Amino acid sequence: MPRRHCRPQPGHPASRGGVVARDPEAIQREIEKTRDQLAESLDALTERAHPKRFVDQGKQQVAAKLEDPKIKYALIGVGAIVALAVLRKLFR
Repeated sequence: MPRRHCRPQPGHPASRGGVVARDPEAIQREIEKTRDQLAESLDALTERAHPKRFVDQGKQQVAAKLEDPKIKYALIGVGAIVALAVLRKLFR
């Protein structure tokens, strides 16, 4: 695995050209911390991308649109015209 080269902080021994060996336990703690952060991120993404959430949001948007009087009365009008057309066709 290739080694990553990071820019050392000012005052750090590596910033003066020295080589700093990393403690294996510190590396392990860093790996575990990063793994935990990644797991939390994945959990959050899973929750946000859950299909049920999209369905619930869609229902809320449709309900909000249907509460708009313009849409509500337009749909009632279209429904009445369709009902009259069906009744006229049945009784002719």
